[in-house]
Amino acid sequence: MARLNTIKVALVGNPNTGKTSLFNELTGLKQKVGNYPGVTVDKKSGIIKLHDHLFAEIIDLPGTYSINPNSLDENIVLETLLDPKNPDFPDMVVVIADIENMKRNLLLFSQIKDLELPAILAINMSDMMEKRGISIEVAKLKELLKSEVVLISAKKGLGIEDLKDQICRYKSINREPFAKLTDRIDPEFFKKLGESFPNASLYNSWLRITHNHLPLKNLSQKERDNLESFRKDPEKLKRFQHRETVLRYQKINEVLKETVMQDNSKATDIRSRLDKILTHKIYGYLIFACILFLVFQSVFDWASGPMDWIDVNFARLSSWVSTHLPPGMLTDLLAEGIIPGIGGILIFIPQIVILFLFVSILEETGYMSRVVFLMDKIMRKYGMSGKSVVPLISGTACAIPAIMSARNIGGWKERLITILVTPFTTCSARLPVYAIIIALIIPPTRILGVFGLQGLTLFALYILGFATALFSGYLLHKIIKVRGQSVFVAEMPNYKVPSLKNVFYTVVEKSKAFVFGAGKIILAISIILWFLASNGPADFKNASENVTRKYAIDENSADYENKLASYKLEHSYIGVMGRAIEPAISPLGFDWKIGIAIISSFAAREVFVGTLATIYSVGDTEDTLTIKQKMASEVNADTGEKQFSFPVGMSLLFFYAFALQCISTIAIVKKETNSWKWPILQLTGMGILAYISSFLIYNLLG
Repeated sequence: MARLNTIKVALVGNPNTGKTSLFNELTGLKQKVGNYPGVTVDKKSGIIKLHDHLFAEIIDLPGTYSINPNSLDENIVLETLLDPKNPDFPDMVVVIADIENMKRNLLLFSQIKDLELPAILAINMSDMMEKRGISIEVAKLKELLKSEVVLISAKKGLGIEDLKDQICRYKSINREPFAKLTDRIDPEFFKKLGESFPNASLYNSWLRITHNHLPLKNLSQKERDNLESFRKDPEKLKRFQHRETVLRYQKINEVLKETVMQDNSKATDIRSRLDKILTHKIYGYLIFACILFLVFQSVFDWASGPMDWIDVNFARLSSWVSTHLPPGMLTDLLAEGIIPGIGGILIFIPQIVILFLFVSILEETGYMSRVVFLMDKIMRKYGMSGKSVVPLISGTACAIPAIMSARNIGGWKERLITILVTPFTTCSARLPVYAIIIALIIPPTRILGVFGLQGLTLFALYILGFATALFSGYLLHKIIKVRGQSVFVAEMPNYKVPSLKNVFYTVVEKSKAFVFGAGKIILAISIILWFLASNGPADFKNASENVTRKYAIDENSADYENKLASYKLEHSYIGVMGRAIEPAISPLGFDWKIGIAIISSFAAREVFVGTLATIYSVGDTEDTLTIKQKMASEVNADTGEKQFSFPVGMSLLFFYAFALQCISTIAIVKKETNSWKWPILQLTGMGILAYISSFLIYNLLG
């Protein structure tokens, strides 16, 4: 419920300045994540109490290097700060700066000051000043910036109360512009501009005429005509923009010369020595490969105990419900549909948590930025930008936000190739499929007594996905004929000891998104599958008579219940559907049950396991068996051999390594490319590759 005395406070800053750490420190777990209206970009906010009668809604705006946007994410910052009618327009702006990158950070701060918004400069990582040999004349800096300045350490919680006190004084914050640069560019031009828009700050009007994409719905027709009149000479505007930037940096240099001192002889920094090793042309790649190997070994070794516990207890819960609740449709739905379906996804929470834990730690330490830099040379050989590494690496969590992050790639061809190949990287939705199949077909043995064979297999699948993405990028680079290439710019942040609080929040948020996002789909599909597997046409309804006649047994026979359950499942609606598609998938080693799981997993790949859990639970007479045990004991009716044999398991692994089994990914590719052409080509190409590779693997190993 909205509070009457609640102000809006926007957090703005360059990437890697600790903006997210400050947001977490201020809001804790009182965070709300959604999307900006009409844009698939995360919007994070949280309510905090400043004092008894004042609350603040903290809005974490996307990271930006300046108020002149180069991407969709950065454009959100500009639109939010320019339009007082925007629902997120702030009462106050807190600009976060990094202690070691003050010059670049102050460019953004100076632009926001010139919008005449109440702004505070929060200089982060103040606890590192002594180690870096840095000292700041805070009082002098306040005077020259005409603004309040607060030294903070978001990681250690230093200066946070001082920052809150300053936010409380938002009404008395100095709104005077940073510098009247317009007098040094073209006084007559800007005088006329100010007279044309008397109700807005001069810099606000300047930004509106230099950014044609900004919405004009809140402007009158007269104001729109005035804007167009100032846009008649685009070349002049470009010269003015360039001149503005030069003048800003000149002024910033003057301020820093008087207020910030750095004595490198007193610094105790080891950053340069670490960078020489971690970005080395040989050692860098070996270290990265070792880190990945450690991650995937841990995913299996550390998670095996909790996974077995979850699997066993869900099997017991299903058995308890079946035994203790009154017989009927609701009990069957719970015991054979909902519980096995949900259990089929919750079993993988330990692995998902471990994966996100490692990714979060690597990002927090600053190592991920070194990986981006390291991979830039490789990516260019395959028709992509160094910035393409970000979507490819983040694709290990989920392809959807990874594809959206490709917006930061300037060149259309490089961006398109990145979007098309990103789904090859192994996302967390594939992990449940890989985990259950690997556990079934790969023994839990160790090589040299240290390296687990199952972890090595998972590592190989991740490498396979990344290698396929690169090879596909190379082919698309040769096929797609579009001119133009973007310039790669990457920031190398300081190394930091990971904040346990930030790691915790990241793991909780990502895991919740995975579980609840997949859980809703699985719950719906489990109910549908249970209904289709529990009902059927004439043969299903006459199952008892048909079984006694076909197998020459009566209802008192020891084998009757198993025969009846198997017959009903095969002749149910889902069995009929599965039998219809079986001829197309049998060359891959798949039976009709696996076929149904593959089709249902188009909703989300992880649904594959939940689907099999539901199918194998319908009519099952041994409720205490876990999903892994049921899959391990499944027998192919035609061959009499185990259904999940080594050839079939490898066939499934290769199929899911290449197939685009995700409707949401198809939808986001359509949105990002603004065409159905590319997602259809992507779906078809990946589908053909998946089928052929699966066919070859099965027949070579079979």
